[in-house]
Amino acid sequence: LLESMLATNEWAGSWGLLAAMLIGLGVVLIYSVSGGMLAGVYTDFLQGLLMMGAAGAVFFYALEATGGAAAALGSIAGSETFGSRFLHPFEVVPLFTALGFFFVFGLGTLGQPHVLHKFYMIRDPRQLKWAPALLAGSQSLCLLIWLGIGLAVPGLVAQGKLAALTEPDQAAALFLLNFTPGLLTGLVLAGVLAAIMSTADAFLNIGAAALVRDIPRALGRRLADEFYWGRVATIGIALSALGFAYWYGDLVALLGTFAFGTFAAALAPALAVGLNWKRVSAQAAAASIATGLILNWGLELLSRWAPQASFLAAGVLPSAIALAASFAVLLIFSFLTDSGKIPEDVERVMEL
Repeated sequence: LLESMLATNEWAGSWGLLAAMLIGLGVVLIYSVSGGMLAGVYTDFLQGLLMMGAAGAVFFYALEATGGAAAALGSIAGSETFGSRFLHPFEVVPLFTALGFFFVFGLGTLGQPHVLHKFYMIRDPRQLKWAPALLAGSQSLCLLIWLGIGLAVPGLVAQGKLAALTEPDQAAALFLLNFTPGLLTGLVLAGVLAAIMSTADAFLNIGAAALVRDIPRALGRRLADEFYWGRVATIGIALSALGFAYWYGDLVALLGTFAFGTFAAALAPALAVGLNWKRVSAQAAAASIATGLILNWGLELLSRWAPQASFLAAGVLPSAIALAASFAVLLIFSFLTDSGKIPEDVERVMEL
């Protein structure tokens, strides 16, 4: 099925893609709505194990298919398609783009709610001492799949073993179909979907909690049946996300970067600095969050729908500008406003 979709380009924007998105969304909604955040934790654990195992196996087949890392690099550097400068760090993308990605993904991780909320579910904060080793080890294993495919596909194209890609999003699927066993292909595709679904599940539950619990309580009100409306909100957010992803019309990686950058610009300064510096006031945090959201969305939409009106230089990431501005606003407002008395629960978190 996957091979026929790639051959007919049906996967790239027809009813075949929409049907696949609807099926995936339905599966996520089943355990998100029925089990909530707890179901997400259990599925994340199982999906994480699947992702790590599949990534290691693909990396092995990637090296085997190209004759090793040295052979792949040599083929890429010596080919007319890519050339020796293809492997240079600032050759494929502009300098500002590369630095922007490093800035957004390096610091922006501190503002990703689908990661941070799990820290608030830990019963004993002393368990956090194992977090650096656990996170570094698991992330390193998971990233092997993209390191392997990212090295193998250009190498195979340069060696004449694989036709040149018409779309970058085809790289993983074409490699798996042509150079790995069928069982592993299925497991890897399941692993990739698992990574997507675990993140989607976390965002759905967090978004529903914000709409049903946090925002009404911040406004001095409380919904009568938060459990019921939480499920309704989960479905509503999922359908909205489906429509946005389907009609956004860009590469998966760029869509993910936009979403990642939005949360980075809005939340990273307030959480990373605000929970470690008692001078940060509620006004400073609110101003920083508003700045990050408005700038990131405004600059992104401007560069996409009215590029002639955009004032950003070529290659500059809107999310990087928004994140920098959000940090600046937080620091300025922190010096200009009084933080006042810190709530007891927040102060306890700051002292951990």
